[in-house]
Amino acid sequence: MNTSLLMFLLFVGITLLITAWAARRSSGSSAFFAAGRQIKGWQNGIAVAGDYMSAASFLGIAGLIAFNGYDGFMYSVGWLVAYLTVLLIVAEPLRNAGKYTMADVLAYRLSARPVRAMASFSTLTVSTFYMIAQMVGAGTLVALLLKGSGITFDRAVVIVGVLMVSYVVFGGMLATTWVQIVKAVLLIGGTIFLSILVMAQFHFSLGEFFSAVSHVTLANGKTVNFLQPGLLYKPPYGPLNLISLGLALIFGTAGLPHILVRFYTVPDAKTARVSVVWAMAIIGGFYIMTTFLGFGAATLIGKDFIAKNGGTNMTAPLLAQRLGGDLFFAFISAIAFATILAVVAGLTISASTSFAHDFYSNVIHHGVERKPGEEVLVARVAAFVVGAVSILIAIVLGPTFNVAFLVALAFAVAASANLPVILLSIFWQRFNTAGAVCGLAVGLASSLALILVSPSIMGIDAPTVAAAARHLIQAKPLFPLDNPGIASIPLGFLGAVIGTFLGGPASSADKWLELEVRANTGLGSEKAVAH
Repeated sequence: MNTSLLMFLLFVGITLLITAWAARRSSGSSAFFAAGRQIKGWQNGIAVAGDYMSAASFLGIAGLIAFNGYDGFMYSVGWLVAYLTVLLIVAEPLRNAGKYTMADVLAYRLSARPVRAMASFSTLTVSTFYMIAQMVGAGTLVALLLKGSGITFDRAVVIVGVLMVSYVVFGGMLATTWVQIVKAVLLIGGTIFLSILVMAQFHFSLGEFFSAVSHVTLANGKTVNFLQPGLLYKPPYGPLNLISLGLALIFGTAGLPHILVRFYTVPDAKTARVSVVWAMAIIGGFYIMTTFLGFGAATLIGKDFIAKNGGTNMTAPLLAQRLGGDLFFAFISAIAFATILAVVAGLTISASTSFAHDFYSNVIHHGVERKPGEEVLVARVAAFVVGAVSILIAIVLGPTFNVAFLVALAFAVAASANLPVILLSIFWQRFNTAGAVCGLAVGLASSLALILVSPSIMGIDAPTVAAAARHLIQAKPLFPLDNPGIASIPLGFLGAVIGTFLGGPASSADKWLELEVRANTGLGSEKAVAH
């Protein structure tokens, strides 16, 4: 049995033991959906980082930098800065005013059924986009990791899907949290060691390192400055593309369902703030180190070699193989696999929680208290369905999609649909139910529509382009930007504001004051948790 397979099985064994341990402690809705709200600040911070540092970060970002230099690194900047939005605006009010999902905050002073229905639909859409990206990365990685053992891309996707559903169905949020903690520790440790190996090639001199990055020789003999902007974001729409991406990343983080639900696992708002600070420190260090991974791969192994051996998503593992041999390749690949499993588990539980708590209990059954265990059972069934759909879509798309591209689209949908209604619900007294429904609908529809007519989906390919890499729609793009954030985010806010003024009077003044006090002080939040 080869080393890669052994490490793969070792990690799977550890996570299954965690799941078995958590299964005995996940009885009841609060335990299943929010880990009993007993997660400490540092634990939740590491878990948030583990949830956030996805396959797009470890696989996609390193590949984008290796292929596009400075322009690829701008992805890292957007993801890092995004946590300031979460810390300053969202974390504390969300923890104080909610119970299990983002819709709890929206429904606090608005009509519950329409708001929860739209919020649940938006959550499922964002989670599906994000999860497909992870599944594509997982399939590519595991197929290469277990090369020669008969594990194809399709089978690898199925394996990952079965494991992620197992974590959620049996272990709930507690198992998901500890899988994310283990993953984050492994990822940071592996990234630090790989960064050290890269810098050792340049005698630990930043000047020597960046000098090499500014003179990268391609296979055709051409020398390219990878520190120069413009390799990816070319005129005429390059600057607008970058701005649109930045807006989606910075504002989308505060609207990502699988990130928001993590703040319900801690006992109070102070702990929520502490966990965000921990997360920012870990995430910040990681994204700084993607510089060494991406630029190191560009200078030491070259984009042409990467393209011939798995494409952009295999940049970090191939760099590890070049610098540390097959053993280190197996270790880094296992870490990448852990990264994917932890994130898809978080996405699955956020999607299934939203369906069970928001749609099933509060929309279909009008918020009437259900039988003990019924809501958890529905969430477990929903996890199976979400997992199956994600597996099928990932198999259809195949291994050619760059996972960072797919995740950026998920951020755009979250920023356009979720963030406007969260902010206006917390900070605007005039806001009402019509505004929330309209904002969610317009933000979701506009972002999806613009994605469908963008160069990401539409384009006229030459006959020589491989079928698997061709655009899904063979026609000239109707929207010129790859990411719709610059247009869809303002449309989401505009839809919420117009819907508010056209939708009648404001919500109850008493409920607004109650929400304001509770969001800022936490008074009454313990009562809601116990409910």
